Amino acid sequence: MAKESMKARERKRAAMIEKYAEKRALLKAEGDWEGLQKLPKDSSAVRAHNRCKITGRPRGYMRHFGVSRVTFRELASSGLIPGVKKASW
Repeated sequence: MAKESMKARERKRAAMIEKYAEKRALLKAEGDWEGLQKLPKDSSAVRAHNRCKITGRPRGYMRHFGVSRVTFRELASSGLIPGVKKASW
């Protein structure tokens, strides 16, 4: 389980990315690299981390399902994800 402070930091980064997305796109289109450097570092989309929607775990994230591999396995073995059969895990 991720710390609440880490989850809060990720939410703050996501809000900042959304806030500056249009401005960043405009500066990139113009080729104004100095203007881009003046923006906050956390406004760049590459600084966002994917986290499991249930546990907040940052590693082993499966984009298609939005959860970590551990949570995916638990959900699949309990039958909550349709179409997933248990092979040999």
